[in-house]
Amino acid sequence: MTVQQQRDKIMYVPNQFQFKDEAEKIAFMKQYSFATIITNKDQLPIATQLPFFIEEQQDKLVLTSHFAIANEQAKYIEATTSLVLFTEPHAYISPAHYDKQESVPTWDYISVHAYGKAKILEDENSKTKVLEQMISFYDQNYLAQWNSLSDKFKKGMMRGIVAFELEVTDLQGQKKLSQNKTEAERHRIVEHLEKGDNTVEKDLATYIRKL
Repeated sequence: MTVQQQRDKIMYVPNQFQFKDEAEKIAFMKQYSFATIITNKDQLPIATQLPFFIEEQQDKLVLTSHFAIANEQAKYIEATTSLVLFTEPHAYISPAHYDKQESVPTWDYISVHAYGKAKILEDENSKTKVLEQMISFYDQNYLAQWNSLSDKFKKGMMRGIVAFELEVTDLQGQKKLSQNKTEAERHRIVEHLEKGDNTVEKDLATYIRKL
């Protein structure tokens, strides 16, 4: 088996649900940037949910975030490849929307898997940059308050985190949006998802409409 064939088998993606557009995958990651990072510890997976800052640097895609210093996962991210899961939105799809009586329920969703080895950022300037990138992306209104904080407070905060960056070496994705159903069936699914109060389901309906 070639290296490419091994990579292709990392994420199971049926042909009709292929998610190949790199720019679209990156845009999805930025929109749903609270993700799960999974790393091996003694051949057992450990995971943490973290907000990520996603940045395209020339020909590289880099993810940055930080652990709480007490989180032992930080000890293993440099030694092994980590998997970062970006997933959302999703929804249960009832067979009531299908034409055929002999149909079964399913789940529609979008997911992107990013693989790479992480590098811990030790110096104060790098850690400051990570925090300020996160603030600018997630809460620009807080930036003025952050800038007014004392150096003593900021340094104390940075002592409590482990900042890191992860260069993505492989990016895979799946869009399961009822592509294997008829246009009429998808229309009924979208109408159902849009009429409820669930914002996640409404977000999914928007993606299905784009097919």
